[in-house]
Amino acid sequence: MKDVLKETEDKMDKAIGVLKKNFSAVRTGRANPALLDHVMVSYYGSDVPLKQLASISVPEPRQLLVTPYDKNSSADIEKAVLKSDLGVNPRREAGVIRLILPEPSEERRKELVKIIKKETEEAKIAIRNVRREANEALKKQKKDRAITEDDEKSLDKKVQDLTDKHCTGVDKLLAAKEKEVMEV
Repeated sequence: MKDVLKETEDKMDKAIGVLKKNFSAVRTGRANPALLDHVMVSYYGSDVPLKQLASISVPEPRQLLVTPYDKNSSADIEKAVLKSDLGVNPRREAGVIRLILPEPSEERRKELVKIIKKETEEAKIAIRNVRREANEALKKQKKDRAITEDDEKSLDKKVQDLTDKHCTGVDKLLAAKEKEVMEV
C-alpha cells in the first residue's frame, strides 16, 4: 500500500521536474544558461549537447557567452544556435560566441505565456495520469484481496490529496513564470 503512494508521489515529482526543465528553456528578458540546454551541435558526425562542448556564462543580464573547449567547434556551435528556436543571432569573436538576447516584444511575451500555459496543462495531465494509474493499482489490490475496501477508500483519498498538492504546485510555478515573462 505504501509502495503505491511512494511511487505515485515520485512520479508526480518527476512531472513537476520536467515542467521546471521546460520552463527554464523558455526565454524571458534575462539571459540564462539553461536556454541552451536543448541545443544539439553536430560535432564530428554526431549530435552532442552544447553544454558538453562549451562553457556558458552570463557576463551581462541580456548576454550569454559561449566558450568552446575546442576552438575548431566554434562554427558548428554557431550553426546549431542559429538553427535552434531561440531567435538569437550569435557573434563569433576571438574564440568565443556572444549571444545578445533582444528584449521580447509584448506580442512575443503573450506567445510565451501561451507556451508555458500549454506546458503547465501537460504537466497536470501527467499528474492526473499518475493518479489514474495509482487508483487502478489500488483497485487491483482490492480485487486480489491484498487490501480492504476501507483501505482502498483511505488510499484513494491520499492519492487525491497528493494530486491536489502537486497541481497546486504546478499552478504556483505557472504564476511565477508568467510574472517573470511579462516583466518588462
